[in-house]
Amino acid sequence: MEYVTGVSIALLVSLAARFIGFDKDRAFYPTVLAVIASYYVLFAAMSGAMRTIITESAVMAVFFAASVLGFKRNLWFIVAALLAHGIFDFTHGQLIVNTGVPVWWPMFCLAYDFTAAGYLAWQLMQRETL
Repeated sequence: MEYVTGVSIALLVSLAARFIGFDKDRAFYPTVLAVIASYYVLFAAMSGAMRTIITESAVMAVFFAASVLGFKRNLWFIVAALLAHGIFDFTHGQLIVNTGVPVWWPMFCLAYDFTAAGYLAWQLMQRETL
């Protein structure tokens, strides 16, 4: 169910952004990536573990840097970073102990990340062929 929900919400957000026009601004998907990267820090804060907050913040900084790079240079960096974050979701529990993370979150976020990356890649390919 987590995967279906992640895919569904990613498609709804992406399609709504397209329909409303949010994604006409190249800052939209970099901002989405920055927000996605912040959730593990939020979960760490909820657990109250300062060491985990610091670790998760360091990881968030990497993805935030990728969002800046994608915004400044090329949105294909955002596609790659979303895919990388999905892989991070898959391995998160083996890399970082964060007791604030809901059990269902990594699967949901992985599905969201991969779907958003796929949608953005499809949008970028459409723009390149026009």
